[in-house]
Amino acid sequence: MFVSFEGIDGSGKSTQVKLFIEYLERTGYEYLIIREPGGTRAGEDIRKILLHHDYQLFPETELLLFMASRSQIVREIIFPALKMGKIVIADRFLDSSVAYQGYGRGLGVEMVKRLNELATGNLKPDLTFLIDIQPEDAEKRKRAQEKNDKIERESLEFFKRVREGYLEIAKAEPERVKLIDGRDNLELIHDNIVKTFENFMRKRIGKWR
Repeated sequence: MFVSFEGIDGSGKSTQVKLFIEYLERTGYEYLIIREPGGTRAGEDIRKILLHHDYQLFPETELLLFMASRSQIVREIIFPALKMGKIVIADRFLDSSVAYQGYGRGLGVEMVKRLNELATGNLKPDLTFLIDIQPEDAEKRKRAQEKNDKIERESLEFFKRVREGYLEIAKAEPERVKLIDGRDNLELIHDNIVKTFENFMRKRIGKWR
């Protein structure tokens, strides 16, 4: 079972990932958490390049670096974990590239999708939670945190395009991508995610612990 969490920076996505992991631990299921970019020795080196403030990367360079990191983690970490029957949780995966580079950077959705297919071996999450929030509200949260990396410091217009991309993905794949209202309080969002996950598992395997 492969589950991913998506959303623009400041959406509260990573907080919900942590809460979901705590839930999985209480259920007693084996899981593996990954992050992008990174998650492998090569991927973590790529992450440093992507987030380095002194590197002025072209959009195409940025995209290819993300794909290189993804290709490595899929084959080194994700495929083996799925074969072992673990639940793999991804804090961002292929939808981020479509939204951020395809829409945000304007590189084109179809080209990004083709590169994703190559990088992942056509692997897609079984279930994706898209934490949706207005870019203006996300901006306020990021300013309060004061820990923004290079991508998080992009313009409001950039994140509007990214959000538009995410919403288009959810519209095109409603069975996989579940839209979650990020304006709700943390507990309500978490409960919504857990209920959606359990319903998905019941349909998939006919039961849930």
